Amino acid sequence: MGWARALKVATTRPAIPAVVLCGVLVCGTMASCEYTYGDGRAAASSPPSAAITDPVLTRDPGLGQTVTGDALKAWAQDVLPDVNGLSFYSNFGVLSAGESRDEETTQLPGGTYAVTLACRGARSAEFIVRNGSEVLTDVMLRCGTTRVKVLKLDTDAILVITITANAPANFAYRVSRI
Repeated sequence: MGWARALKVATTRPAIPAVVLCGVLVCGTMASCEYTYGDGRAAASSPPSAAITDPVLTRDPGLGQTVTGDALKAWAQDVLPDVNGLSFYSNFGVLSAGESRDEETTQLPGGTYAVTLACRGARSAEFIVRNGSEVLTDVMLRCGTTRVKVLKLDTDAILVITITANAPANFAYRVSRI
């Protein structure tokens, strides 16, 4: 019986070192694996060639300058979305520094409207949309951007849109039915 017990101990002991050895090999192999990929940036040791501020929507430096004529018309068409005939009123133009302009839309039937506002120039422009004496929206818009405001008119109305520029600016707006 002693030799059977010794044989049993001898056959089970070599299995433990084999399991430990396999575990060490697997862990060592896994630790040495590394996934690398190129992310398009320069290596850390080289100086960056340019700072990325907004890689998706970069601001056009030309939008800091006002334009006239065909360039103004082309800009207004670019910033005001095509609404497939649902536009009730739109306009664009040029304002001097400190100038304010009031414009009236045509008669709008009651309903829901999107008012798209855009500004081009060095600073900003203020857009105030009124229905009579009621202010529906008052937006100070940074030039180079476009904003859409949704308005609900319970009854027919003529909107008054006041645009004020604190520096020379182009403006554009469109009133569309939703």
